[in-house]
Amino acid sequence: MILYPAIDLKDGQCVRLVKGEMADATVFSDDPAAQARSFAGAGFAWIHVVDLNGAFAGRPVNGDAVDAILGAVSIPLQLGGGIRDMETIEHWLKRGVARVILGTVALREPELVREACRQYPGRVAVGIDARDGRVAVEGWAETSDMRALELAQSFEDAGAAAIIYTDIARDGAMQGPNVEATAALAGQITTPVIASGGVSCDADLAALKAVEAAGIEGVICGRALYDGRIDAANALALLAA
Repeated sequence: MILYPAIDLKDGQCVRLVKGEMADATVFSDDPAAQARSFAGAGFAWIHVVDLNGAFAGRPVNGDAVDAILGAVSIPLQLGGGIRDMETIEHWLKRGVARVILGTVALREPELVREACRQYPGRVAVGIDARDGRVAVEGWAETSDMRALELAQSFEDAGAAAIIYTDIARDGAMQGPNVEATAALAGQITTPVIASGGVSCDADLAALKAVEAAGIEGVICGRALYDGRIDAANALALLAA
């Protein structure tokens, strides 16, 4: 199981939000490139990056910070936030991003996601962020009527590299991931699932590792890595076992 350290970008800084509230942001670093180098040096195989401003604006906002990260490390990067058209998808993939994450457009323009998957096999992930089981979009500012599982199943034949499933109520709250819901989702689709939201300690990682067979390929971790609740070496060893 892959552990993805998270770099969430707001106004060019590395921050963590609580339940997606932009007003409730904790700044952990004002140098995203240095943070990326730190993660690479700790042995992580991927980095997960989100342009938070971009998610709300509907277009890339923290492009300079993303470019700095790309220039600082050689490990692959997956990027989400404000990627809403083919031009932006192509821009980031050509810049060196290994995988783009499409969230809002997965609900609004599913055919765009399908076309991106066709043009760039293995380089497109679908981000599904759920509030009480229903898909939230536009930087989590809007909650739709569609169930997360329904949206995930609609892309079963699209060829997406992964479904990144986030339980918004758990994100940044240090209350543990929603293991049951994540495993249930993964068990009903064939696309690999990456869990996100709420990981606070090694026990949370172990709980996800225990249901890996359901189809959970990876887990994203942010705040717990920044504040030292999770040690990178221990966590990587646990998930590699």
